[in-house]
Amino acid sequence: MTTGSHLSMLDQPRPRSRAMDMRHGRMSIFAVPAALSLALGLWGITREHSMWRDEAATWQSAHRSLAEIGHMVGQVDVVHGLYYAVMHGVFALFGDSLVTLRLPSVLAAATACGLTALAGARLSECSVGVGAGLALAITPAVQEYAQEGRPYALVLAFVVLATRLLVGALERPDIRWWAGYAAAVLIAAWLNWFSLLALVAHGVTIVYIRPDRARYVGWALAASGAVVAALPVILTSRAQVSQISWIKPLGLSTVLGVLTTVVIAALCTCLPHARVSPSMREEAPHARLNLAAVALPLCAVPLVGLALISVVKPLYITRYVLFAYIGLALLIGVLLATIAARLRTHARVLLPAAVALALLALLPIELRLRTEQSRVDDVLTAAATVGHFRDAADGVLYIPAARRDTALVSPHDFTGLRDLALAQGPVESGTLKGIEAGPRDIERAMLRARRIVLVTDPGPPQAESARDRTKQRVLDEHFVPRSDSVERGRRVTVYERREQERSASRVTPLGGAPTASVQGG
Repeated sequence: MTTGSHLSMLDQPRPRSRAMDMRHGRMSIFAVPAALSLALGLWGITREHSMWRDEAATWQSAHRSLAEIGHMVGQVDVVHGLYYAVMHGVFALFGDSLVTLRLPSVLAAATACGLTALAGARLSECSVGVGAGLALAITPAVQEYAQEGRPYALVLAFVVLATRLLVGALERPDIRWWAGYAAAVLIAAWLNWFSLLALVAHGVTIVYIRPDRARYVGWALAASGAVVAALPVILTSRAQVSQISWIKPLGLSTVLGVLTTVVIAALCTCLPHARVSPSMREEAPHARLNLAAVALPLCAVPLVGLALISVVKPLYITRYVLFAYIGLALLIGVLLATIAARLRTHARVLLPAAVALALLALLPIELRLRTEQSRVDDVLTAAATVGHFRDAADGVLYIPAARRDTALVSPHDFTGLRDLALAQGPVESGTLKGIEAGPRDIERAMLRARRIVLVTDPGPPQAESARDRTKQRVLDEHFVPRSDSVERGRRVTVYERREQERSASRVTPLGGAPTASVQGG
């Protein structure tokens, strides 16, 4: 080699390594959907300073010590025990606020969207992956649970992580891939064991692609290990099944929604981008491993499976199978890439335009999701209403007892009010609503009060237990309503002792000692 040629080679720029290019490409694919999801999650995160009853359970549980959380999950909410422990740490590190309550869900949803994009790109091509991540980010259900202080967005993130690790393990079998897969499945199950329906979906994928013995054994060992480790949560939760007795049987709208979603997903699997895996053509030993083989089961199995279970035992709630939208999003990414190819438009042009149109079309839903009306109720407004009346009353009641969460979230608004029915507090009893006294003790406590604040649901109080029926009977017989307020899904009513009873209680019988006067505030 001559000196001149040697110098000319030195003058040439050094090419970037292939690994660096791949890393940069993966970061770009991840970042675009994650950024959109993060922006949507931070938009209106306080929901007009509201908090609904499920988030109130997270709030009060996260304020307990880890030992107290352990005591509680032995009796109630074991399915959320890990999440409560995580939120306890978040509150300890960053303080308690509505933003702190919901930020982990926002970050989890953003991570899920980014990982979905990576999975789509690996199973098909970059435009499919980015389209899938963007589709997941703008899905209304994902936006809703990205702004809730509940574990469902975290479940979403760990399910999509498990899915990506499964694809990696099937491409290049390695104990590290399988160990990571088992860990992701297990964490998702500890957050909510309905996520194991995703494991069933992965099993369908395994059966479809017919892997070699090593891959099949690797998946079977990882899956069975995760299930065995999740069994304590599953078995304990069976003793707490009364917590979900409120779930209604399947309605026609739910059935039609499930069928429509699965049909759309199935139709998208017919598109070429769903069946061909150009990024893995040289590496993957199994040509049947493609996006359709992963995405369709992940969408259909959880939705249809939980719907079929609900025919016997009502369990179907969208948030329990939120992760099914990962499969749908992957297939929507295929649809967007196909449209771009047919229109001969670059994905960098089509995807932003499609996202903008979708956000505009969904704007009424998006705006509503960020208001207090988007949830069943708001404990903070109810607590503030009680705070206005507390100086004029001396006792408080809750029908049902679960509405005690109003005081547990905002105790300062209840200062000076005696809880007339409570026998043992929630923390001491290891429950969410405490343990109430017997009907007779509740009645005696009520008759010693002059004014009582009742916190309940809108409409006539639903007195289903003997304790609640006693509360309602004593209020009807001995008290009259003086003030009534219904705001944001909760009713706050102030009752006053009937005038004749108050007067009679001050009468001194002839030749006898004075009667005990009613204690008032």
